[in-house]
Amino acid sequence: MASGSTVPRRMLGRRLKQLRERSGVSQATASRAIQIAPQTLWRIETGQPGPKLKDIYVETLCRLYSAPEDETPELVGLAAETKNNGWWHAYGDVVPADFDLYLGLEESACRLTTFHLTLLPGLLQTANYRRAVIWAAYPGIPTADVESRIQISANRQARLMEPPEQFSATMFLGEAAVRYRVGGPGVMDEELHHILEVSRLPSVSIRVVPMTIEMPLPLLVGSFSLLEFPSHPTARLSEPPVVYVEGYTGALYLDKRGEIDQYKLACKAIRAAALSEEDTRQLVRDIAREYQ
Repeated sequence: MASGSTVPRRMLGRRLKQLRERSGVSQATASRAIQIAPQTLWRIETGQPGPKLKDIYVETLCRLYSAPEDETPELVGLAAETKNNGWWHAYGDVVPADFDLYLGLEESACRLTTFHLTLLPGLLQTANYRRAVIWAAYPGIPTADVESRIQISANRQARLMEPPEQFSATMFLGEAAVRYRVGGPGVMDEELHHILEVSRLPSVSIRVVPMTIEMPLPLLVGSFSLLEFPSHPTARLSEPPVVYVEGYTGALYLDKRGEIDQYKLACKAIRAAALSEEDTRQLVRDIAREYQ
């Protein structure tokens, strides 16, 4: 899958930071060498969107850091990849800045594990469900922007049709997420039948965590998405897993090893508490009958 600029930018920034720290060069010295502000260098090293990654910057830093000769053209190649825009950039301002980063990561991931306690994840939302969520969050938003956001969701959902060896999604849902009447009975009836259809795709596993669980950890953890990425042919450039935690006014991106390990343990606890796939389908069918 084409990832746009997100993952190449993160790969390049992470490797440049590793080379700088290994060489003992300070951020101040490195930023002076390519005539940028230290804050801009920090943004480059952390893979933030915005700074232009010129070939001359990469070449100069590689010389300053005494990088292996064969690595410089490799990193210059990554800099070129950061200039490729992902499909979502065509939607401009309707994509929030913190979600732009997530879209690039999701497009590049080979495995997604997500847990949603109260709202269904975007990858499962029908157009009508999504429309109800958008109107609730942004009551005055223009209709054209609403429809653009719905199209973004539809484009994202195309990944669910890919073969499991390219992309797989394990989606844990709190029982409340399939019971809350978002958009009203008609919208929920359609949504629940959509979940049943998606649950049978070979790349998708959907399991509900019932309200009757006696294990509090899933409730403490809250909603999150764990994204894992294919191995890069050059091992040092492989993208490590990322946990995305969406909030009402912003989002967190966690990628420290200790944080990832903790969320992987949480995934095991959530999996242990969740219904099987077939029991999940039966529960969803039972709830759907309430709308008929």
